[in-house]
Amino acid sequence: MNPAYLELIRIRFLMMLAYRVNYYSGIAVYAINIGAYYFVWSAIYDGKPELGGFTIAQMTTYIAISWMARAFYFNNLDREISNEIRDGSVAIQFIRPYQYIVVKMMQGLGEGLFRLLLFSVPGMVIASLLFPVSLPTDPQIWGLFLVMLFFSFLINSQLNILIGIGAFFLENSEGLMRMKRVAVDLFSGLIIPLTFFPGWAESLLKLLPFQAITYLPATVFTGRTTGEAAVQALGVQALWFALLIGPMVWLWRKARNRLFVQGG
Repeated sequence: MNPAYLELIRIRFLMMLAYRVNYYSGIAVYAINIGAYYFVWSAIYDGKPELGGFTIAQMTTYIAISWMARAFYFNNLDREISNEIRDGSVAIQFIRPYQYIVVKMMQGLGEGLFRLLLFSVPGMVIASLLFPVSLPTDPQIWGLFLVMLFFSFLINSQLNILIGIGAFFLENSEGLMRMKRVAVDLFSGLIIPLTFFPGWAESLLKLLPFQAITYLPATVFTGRTTGEAAVQALGVQALWFALLIGPMVWLWRKARNRLFVQGG
């Protein structure tokens, strides 16, 4: 890998470190979210041993790990790209000796690593102390989950970049970005696991990339998906990562030919 890309990861990590108070307070916000969902789902279960294929213990762990995973894979690359297109600064990127898309991915990774180390890890510790979260003891599950978490970041970043590049054609992609964020949170299984959707909707969602962001890694972490099925889940993530490369590169090449500056 080009050392310049590694430097971009380091720079973005340090930039996030300069404003770390926002993320320390974010730990409390995420803890409140986890607590709210925990009490809601406890009321929904109401003593039932299992719903949607999840026990109450698995659901509690699913909620905690899903929100803490979101802290790592979440980024605003779509908004960054859209802003650079509007103010014209993206034009400078065309003459620099690197790939713009790769630069954005590296910047997002630097932000994600900061969130993982200073947000997700301490946040998961706090959630484990406050709620009955069952952490896996098998190191293989942890290893597989971390690999899947990295693919979650890649796929979510690819979707963000696709939406961000859309600003070349839409001039203002604010509505599209908001729709994408709601779709990712809902259809990825962050708010409601896919097994709670109607059968036809669950089958449809399994044909989309959203499940690869939250649902698949979380089910592996909670032990609901094990063995060969867990490896297949990783394969689904790898497949979506590969499939999204083509549209992302194609759209970027098309976008380069229609740049116009709205400000700057």
